Amino acid sequence: MSTDRRRIVLFDLFGVIARHQRPGVLEKMAARCHTSTEDFTTAYWTHRPPYDAGRQTASAYWTDVLHALSRPADADTIEELRLTDIDSWSRVDERMVTYVRDLRERARVALLSNIPADHADAFLAAQPWLHDLDHLTFSGRIGVAKPDPAAFQHCVIALRAAPADFLFVDDREENVRAAQAVGMDGRVFTGQDELAAVIDAWLPGFTGRRIG
Repeated sequence: MSTDRRRIVLFDLFGVIARHQRPGVLEKMAARCHTSTEDFTTAYWTHRPPYDAGRQTASAYWTDVLHALSRPADADTIEELRLTDIDSWSRVDERMVTYVRDLRERARVALLSNIPADHADAFLAAQPWLHDLDHLTFSGRIGVAKPDPAAFQHCVIALRAAPADFLFVDDREENVRAAQAVGMDGRVFTGQDELAAVIDAWLPGFTGRRIG
């Protein structure tokens, strides 16, 4: 089956190809910091955006989290939390991995993920097949995160395409709306079977043989 080099399916990572954060990890990290899960979760997410967008190092992020909890920010604690956090975001949906890899027979396939740079490095080391995709965009490496329009424009420029050439798939509606606002087609991910039907309809020349 020939690849349509004009068409690009741009995937989010977490909640689509990869699993969301491992259950129970925030509780584990809260216990390590001798604080409540509620307080830890608030600090964890409140200080996250600059880290995700590559405007803050891992050390600075965890220092801010620990200081918000009135806990000492020593190097050993920071590294333990950092590694626990990376591991908590390491799971993939193997069925979706197979689907995404096979989809390259029919279109260009790229990735746009909100992920800190050190997380991206670890994820790529564990999932080297990602290097086979046509382009990888990680917020922590480009200095901007979804739903900022600049994140989508980065992909357009990197792939030397027009926004209308893209179908963007994300599990968050706000990100899909942002992609649509820059001229991409966009779909909220609800499951592989539903997505496959959308992609079959979006790609020209579908003959009825579904991949994956």
